[in-house]
Amino acid sequence: MGRVSTATIRFLIGCAITVAFCLLLMENPLPVEMTEAKLYDLRFHLRGPVPAPDSVVIAAIDEKSLARLGRWPWSRATMADLVAKLAKAQAAVVAFDVIFPESDRGDRVLGAALADAGNVILPVAFDFESKTPAQKAPPLEPFGLSAVQDAQLYRDFPPITSGGVPIIPVRPLLDGAMALAHINMLPDHFDGTLRWEALLVAHDGFLYPSLGLRAAAVYKGIAPERLKVRATRSIEIGRTEVPTDRWGRMPITYYGPGHTLRHISIADIVDGKVGVKELGNRIVFVGASAVGILDLRVTPFTAVFPGVEKQATVAANILEQRFLVKASLVEDLAFVIVAGLGMALLLSRLGLAWGATATLLWMICIAASAQVLFCRYGIWINLACPLGNALCMFVSVTAWNYTVEERRARGIRAMFSSYVTTTIVNELIENPALARLGGEKREVTVLFSDVRGFTTFSERHAPEEVVALLNEYLGEMTDVVLTWGGTLDKFIGDAIMVFWNAPLPCPDHAERAVRCALEMQERLARLHEKWDREGKPKLSCGIGINTGEVIVGNIGAEGKKMDYTVIGDEVNLASRVESLTRTFGAGILVTEKTVARLRDGVAAGTLRGIGLTGVRRVIVKGKEQPVTLYEARSIDGAAPITECADHEPQKLTEK
Repeated sequence: MGRVSTATIRFLIGCAITVAFCLLLMENPLPVEMTEAKLYDLRFHLRGPVPAPDSVVIAAIDEKSLARLGRWPWSRATMADLVAKLAKAQAAVVAFDVIFPESDRGDRVLGAALADAGNVILPVAFDFESKTPAQKAPPLEPFGLSAVQDAQLYRDFPPITSGGVPIIPVRPLLDGAMALAHINMLPDHFDGTLRWEALLVAHDGFLYPSLGLRAAAVYKGIAPERLKVRATRSIEIGRTEVPTDRWGRMPITYYGPGHTLRHISIADIVDGKVGVKELGNRIVFVGASAVGILDLRVTPFTAVFPGVEKQATVAANILEQRFLVKASLVEDLAFVIVAGLGMALLLSRLGLAWGATATLLWMICIAASAQVLFCRYGIWINLACPLGNALCMFVSVTAWNYTVEERRARGIRAMFSSYVTTTIVNELIENPALARLGGEKREVTVLFSDVRGFTTFSERHAPEEVVALLNEYLGEMTDVVLTWGGTLDKFIGDAIMVFWNAPLPCPDHAERAVRCALEMQERLARLHEKWDREGKPKLSCGIGINTGEVIVGNIGAEGKKMDYTVIGDEVNLASRVESLTRTFGAGILVTEKTVARLRDGVAAGTLRGIGLTGVRRVIVKGKEQPVTLYEARSIDGAAPITECADHEPQKLTEK
């Protein structure tokens, strides 16, 4: 079975992260729910305010009204006057967001005004915490269960399954009102923001609509018996279908921050400054917007939003059929999967920098898609999981890349730190493809250096002295090799094998090898001076250099012992040339192939400090073709290459 590619592993990591986020989406833990709620709010801010319909207005108990009519609560007579003025202004529906739960001597006056108007909806609030009613509630106008399809599907949501204790207006007002509707607000438990409208509340075996729903139904002339509840799906108001979640809630489509819907001060209504033109044939919601009355709510747009405007917004949504539909779990999962697979494909093929850029752009595309669905089509799709999936996928793939690259870097560092300089090692780690560890054909320049007469020397001196002197010699030579960027292949006893142009490309590899050899001889001469002062014996060496095409790469037993080395005839030739330095009494011998790489520099006069003199054309052991040898030496300035006078090849056998 072949090795799994890096791209495949990255893709599989992306798929695994996507599966994890699908499970998170299905479980919807609190952190995910909170994140999605905030992203939902952000979508409103990005959309910005939109025009509100003129068919819904708010008769506001504002600071101007308080200054004109006195502190709140006002007398029943004042409220009766307001109802009369609204009736005179031909308001189609009057919906009160104010409860009158306590008796007052003016109740009959207000009740009569309500009855005369004939279009006033009064609120009822349900206390879900209390177990004992504060007063005995008279029968409330039901929103009958007979109109509910599959009522048993409502589960685990107290407003639907078990309504609380009702707080209702006093009897004279009930007798004068045309209908009742609940005004309960159910903000999200984790941050208190009003995002949903509970369209139905259960009490005593009946379901009661919200104030906004009831007002819209009355305005459209839909009788209670024509309201159809399709449990967990929708509520039908005539031909208008209001989509709901499984608990009968509707996402509120806010038009903007507070006062986006039209507010008319009750002071202006009572004083007759506004009339039919401003109020006629409209739903008028009566409620507080003054800060001191404390009926302010938190919405996606703002933390200061009049509660009555929320009620009016629901009615406006229904009249305009401006609804948000929460995507189903299947649709949310599909969005996560499609976005996740796309992200996984991208990251499987990109590096860190491009991967980060792609992740950012992909997340922007995901968010933009969700925003288009939200603004243009009224679809609220989960955004927290697709965005979290993309971000987590990038972090995970990057962490995996880092782990793999770090492991590869350690391997490269371990393999090459003994061969080349730290600078080259770091460059290989940065660009591992340059190493080509698998093996390849490449032209290199190979240098062999060997100590002359080392066997005799070791027989005449103590082992400790031999090792100490040899280590000092090899240490100095190694410094020179690394200085000239050579790859130190190995020590073969007292011999040194070095090559250039691998693992990193080195265009001037032939020149570097020759200059390295010259400096090795110079460094050995300084060692001789030192050893003379110390009374130690001297070592001398011969150096052979050849250039040619070889096999370079990791060679050995995988998992046991492997070396990065070069093999081939050209390597063998370099070794044999080194042995010929004894025959010709030369310190450094270079083959014609290496000299060929230097001729352009010599001709141009740029190859300074190197003198090349032809020695002899020879046929070495194992070779049929003759090769010309040149002696390299240090010179001042530049000099032409001196060719050898004898062109007849000499067949030699190294000893």
